[in-house]
Parts: sequence; C-alpha cells; structure tokens
Amino acid sequence: MKSEVREAAVITVAVALGGVLLGLLWYWLAPRVPLVGDVVDGRWVVYVKDTEGEQAAGVDGTFALLALAFGVLSGVVVFLLRRRGGVPAVVALGAGGLLGSLLAWRLGVWLGPAQDVLAHARDVGRGVTFSAPMELGAKGALLAWSLGALLVHLGLTALFGPRDPEVPYGYGPGPGTGGAG
Repeated sequence: MKSEVREAAVITVAVALGGVLLGLLWYWLAPRVPLVGDVVDGRWVVYVKDTEGEQAAGVDGTFALLALAFGVLSGVVVFLLRRRGGVPAVVALGAGGLLGSLLAWRLGVWLGPAQDVLAHARDVGRGVTFSAPMELGAKGALLAWSLGALLVHLGLTALFGPRDPEVPYGYGPGPGTGGAG
C-alpha cells in the first residue's frame, strides 16, 4: 500500500505540473476579447468593441478543449505506466487534473493582459482597441481535465486491464461447491 500511495503522489505532482503547459497553450491559443475605452461625462468607461462577438465564449471553449485533451493524454499515460489500476492512482489522476487546471487558469490570467481595465484604457487612449484580461467564465471547465482523464483511464482499464481469473463452475467458495454439508 505504501508503494501505491507513493506512486499516487508522483502521479498527482506530474499531472498537476502539466498545468503549466496547459496555461501557456491557453494564453497562446485563446481568442482575445477586444475592448474600447471612452470618456463619458468626464469619467472613463470601457465597452466591448464587438457586442455580438463570441470571443469570450471562445476563451472558455479553448480552455475546456485543451484541458480535455490533456485529460485524455494523462489518462492514457497513467494507464500505460500502471496497467493494474488501483484506487490511489485513479484518485491521483483526478486530483492532479484538477490541480493542473487551477494552475493553468491562474497562469493564463497572470500572463494575459492587465487586470485593471480602466487603467489600461487610459494608457492606450480614447477609442483605441485593446484586449480584455484573460478570464474563465465557465468555471466548470476546470473539471474537464479530470473528467477526461478518469473516463479514458476507466475505459482503457475495462478494455485492456488485468482480469481476475475465471473460476470454473462448481469450484471455489459459494453454495454447491462440495463443502461441509
């Protein structure tokens, strides 16, 4: 049991560290939401440049799809490295995926455009287009990595994992096995 817990800790850390790559890819591939600053009654206001644009949904979708791909990959890798399965490995896969998603989300926000939108609007000037900060509006996307990894690992274990030996009918423990009677 100690070796399984040790392997689970390694799986958790390795999967979670993959969040750095996910965060970098999310920052690089996600669409930017264009904003425009203006002065109204002596106060700065910020508007979305394209009110019918779908960039904000694209940011969430990009994160979810990348996280799902990372989940599939990590589920396959954990299965190939540890075919016998086990509860600690599965828990580690789920926890590592969630930690990796959280790390990726925070890294993408940190790398993205400035968080203070009004100050950024003042810096670039009136009527100039600039990018909104990276945001993850659909927080459920943080579960995509874990769910993808767990489903893939479960499917691979069900299809290709080790099997319990078949006991011929009438032998082994249970009623009708010729025990004391």
